[in-house]
Amino acid sequence: MRAPRLDDPDLPLAEIMRHWPATVPVFLGRGMLCVGCVIGPFHTIDDACEEYGIDPDTLLAELRAAVSPAAERGSPAGAAGGR
Repeated sequence: MRAPRLDDPDLPLAEIMRHWPATVPVFLGRGMLCVGCVIGPFHTIDDACEEYGIDPDTLLAELRAAVSPAAERGSPAGAAGGR
């Protein structure tokens, strides 16, 4: 089985949070109620961004920064590229 990619436009939010738990604080920090939401297994980043009025590229960059090796070490993460 192929590993999921954070930038996969079809990857549901529930899978993102399951595979990358470090993304949970990003959603919570933005006031998004995606963590534990019953729609999480169906909504994608684009769906959630549309719902909350957030730019998908900005959110994806924040999610990438949260799961970067630098973030795991507690160091500031570098800038993330677009999708």
